[in-house]
Amino acid sequence: MSPKNKINFRILEINDLMLALGSGWLLILSFPKFGTGLLAWLSLVPLFYALRGEKTLTQGLLLGLVTGLTAQVGIMYWITHVVVNYGYLPYPVGIVAMLLLSAYLSLYTGLFAAAVVYLRKKEVPLWIGAPLLWTCLEYARSHLLTGFPWENLGYSQYLQLPLIQIADITGVYGVTFFIVLVNAIIYEVLFVPGAKKIILAKILVLVGLFLMVYGYGIFRIQEISRQMTTAPKVAVRIAQGNIDQSVKWNPQYQRETVEIHTALSMPEKLSTPDLVVWPETAFPAFFQDVNDLQRVVVGFVKQSKSWLLFGSPTYDRQEKNSTLFNSAFLLSPEGTIMGRYDKVHLVPYGEYVPLRRFFPFINKLVEGIGDFGTGPGYRPLTFGPYRVGVLICYEGIFPGAARTYKQEGADFLVNLTNDAWFGQTSAPYQHLSMTVFRAVENRLDVVRAANTGISAFIDATGKMTSTSALFKKAFLDGNVHINKGRTFYSAYGDVFAYICIMSLIILSTVITIRRKRHD
Repeated sequence: MSPKNKINFRILEINDLMLALGSGWLLILSFPKFGTGLLAWLSLVPLFYALRGEKTLTQGLLLGLVTGLTAQVGIMYWITHVVVNYGYLPYPVGIVAMLLLSAYLSLYTGLFAAAVVYLRKKEVPLWIGAPLLWTCLEYARSHLLTGFPWENLGYSQYLQLPLIQIADITGVYGVTFFIVLVNAIIYEVLFVPGAKKIILAKILVLVGLFLMVYGYGIFRIQEISRQMTTAPKVAVRIAQGNIDQSVKWNPQYQRETVEIHTALSMPEKLSTPDLVVWPETAFPAFFQDVNDLQRVVVGFVKQSKSWLLFGSPTYDRQEKNSTLFNSAFLLSPEGTIMGRYDKVHLVPYGEYVPLRRFFPFINKLVEGIGDFGTGPGYRPLTFGPYRVGVLICYEGIFPGAARTYKQEGADFLVNLTNDAWFGQTSAPYQHLSMTVFRAVENRLDVVRAANTGISAFIDATGKMTSTSALFKKAFLDGNVHINKGRTFYSAYGDVFAYICIMSLIILSTVITIRRKRHD
């Protein structure tokens, strides 16, 4: 058989596989704690190059899956740590759990790459199709099956403050769109043949877009900073107890746990704050039950003359059974319960078990705890003349929760979390990076109290004005600025994402009409 007539059994070329892997690694290194967000602006260029030429949809799908699976394993590796150390499951099961989640998330990258191949065959420019596709798929990932927007591409820029200020208009999806657009233009400038005038025009568009986004960012940072100088302020103290998970729920350590938090909340020779904040489940029992532990907390509040916001499990007892909630309490300086918030958006397979019948082994992850109930909604707690929106743990990664609080009149946000589960992995840093965007989108200061860190004060520009170290006892003092104004995003939500979805539908319709006319 002549070389010309040989059958090629290899679906993908090695060079293309390596390029797809390269994009996956660049995506990993775009996120904390090991990477830098600057790499995100080049991360998709190798994948685009791998998709060049006459690729089939299957080849595009496979290359996208390679990029997606590589990236997600590198970003989500901490799932294994959680499953093994706190689910008490064998290490192989932890790896399988991580791989299953990574495989699901990589489907979106696979679909993206296949769609890029399809649109290229229909002569749609990459700089038009790619940003629309990625943004729409990211929006879908953030909402399907209760949503999992963990480290969407835009979150890689959480430290690049001028570049993320557009989030007060577009949300994180606008930042994602811009990153993919820049990747597409860079690829076309470097690798797509064309007249010098066309290449120059693309470069000018790239520079012009960057200057527009960056210029808007500088303008908004300066504007918000000026507003903060005259805004009312609330003095807040965060107590980071650094309570080890191995003793957190041990009755023998309950009093010590509470006393650690009270001691951190009343350091000597420091002024009394208006509000003290303790992390998620900092009270390691049911606060609603009258007992000695509850009296310790009430006594502290009366002595300190500060308001106290803290996490505690709660329950609602019915005739036949009780429903558990992951809750937060707000106490007045007189020790009176002024409000309670019950977590709304629960963690799948952590706080409730979907599809329990089909995956009974997952029950071990919540053995002895059972399913938590869902709270009635995102209702701010009234703190003196102000209103505070409480986000417990996982809720901080969902833009809709913070936006609802803003619409309900919240003056600032408090994120109570316990990231001890994550250990020294990248997850605590990743979790914090997403919280930054909640401040920018709604121009609300955010107070983040984490059991083992990273606790932080984040102002309305997304700047982290103070942060704690991981796995250290600490307290942080800061001023929270009260901002009554509404942003475009807080008023209208994900309009930008909807525009992208509609644009993609219109583009698909045009392609269909053109194909029918051609036929």
